Amino acid sequence: MSVTPLEALPLDLLRQRSSTKWRKYGDDVLPFFVAETDYPLAPAITGALQRAVELGDTGYTPPAPGIRETFVGFAQRRFGWNVDPSRVFWTADVMMGVVEILRRIVEPGDRVIVMPPVYPPFYDTVEEAGAVVERVPLQRTDVGWQIDLDGVESALEAGARAILLCNPHNPTGTVHSRVSLAALAELAERFGIPVVSDEIHGPLAHAPIVFTPFLTASDAARRVGYAVTSASKTFNLAGLKCAVMIGGADRQANELRRLPAEVEWRTGIFGGLAHVAACSPESDGWVDSLLAALAINRTLLSELLAEHLPLATYVEPDAGYLAWVDVSAYGWGDNPAREILRRSKVAFHHGPLFGDEGKGFVRINFGCSPDMLREAIERVGALAQP
Repeated sequence: MSVTPLEALPLDLLRQRSSTKWRKYGDDVLPFFVAETDYPLAPAITGALQRAVELGDTGYTPPAPGIRETFVGFAQRRFGWNVDPSRVFWTADVMMGVVEILRRIVEPGDRVIVMPPVYPPFYDTVEEAGAVVERVPLQRTDVGWQIDLDGVESALEAGARAILLCNPHNPTGTVHSRVSLAALAELAERFGIPVVSDEIHGPLAHAPIVFTPFLTASDAARRVGYAVTSASKTFNLAGLKCAVMIGGADRQANELRRLPAEVEWRTGIFGGLAHVAACSPESDGWVDSLLAALAINRTLLSELLAEHLPLATYVEPDAGYLAWVDVSAYGWGDNPAREILRRSKVAFHHGPLFGDEGKGFVRINFGCSPDMLREAIERVGALAQP
């Protein structure tokens, strides 16, 4: 059955939004930096939030908001993942969940493995938990990126005490294979260390690629793993504050159960309501339409880069709406986003913020209209003309 792609809202309406994407820069700038999308909300979410406003339902999130049950259903339908409901907990956002878990599983000064180039808050989160970042960069191959398992093993032999995984990976869009995840879990179990997996982009895998939740990769993964995820990236709900934490086994679930009560209390009631609506079967068709729209733009970006920035290197992401593009051949410096913003009034994310491996790169959010994407790449392409 064919799926009708979502259409982004018109630019004049988007510029009326008050979020970071539309307020950081002036109206002369096309924004492609932060991970917000330009599509209308899923109808079930709109209905739930409208009803809450009508009722003045703006108090504290209740102790049983339905977050657990709807996530379990969503995971089963979208990933074939049978989650034990007793191992599901919630908080305000993914990075808050990550830092609170790290505080439980590492001691001050312990080293935590991260895999750059990686989402900039990973570095801050490790430090907030009192730990130290241990960099094990992804391996860049002819077809994309992969986990450096030998590098991870060396870091563990040297005393690293936890692994912070990004799956799917931000910014590269890599969906790590089940084989790679199982091998990572085996290493973690051999050294007796936990793995915390940020899986916020999981629902956005592009067919025929299949997303493997870390906790489903193997029995070892369940024994060492935690997952933290949210509906926020798929459904554009970052400002509403709701995320889910899952323990792979009873031991991890018990650690989550022992988190301070305030960790759960930070969840916003609008976030909880939106999460329940997003994870309901009623919103599945909307997700399919979103994926159809993103598939169009993922291919379009390849075509636009080939036409207007032929020296750029871009591997289409396995998941999500974030493109990791190497424009170093154009000589715009280690942080080309600055020069691009200054000269073309197009705002991309700054590559070096993702680690030294990001020098010469920009991250481009293509969760927008094809016309807006086309205009942006045409503007930047004009900088490359002699």
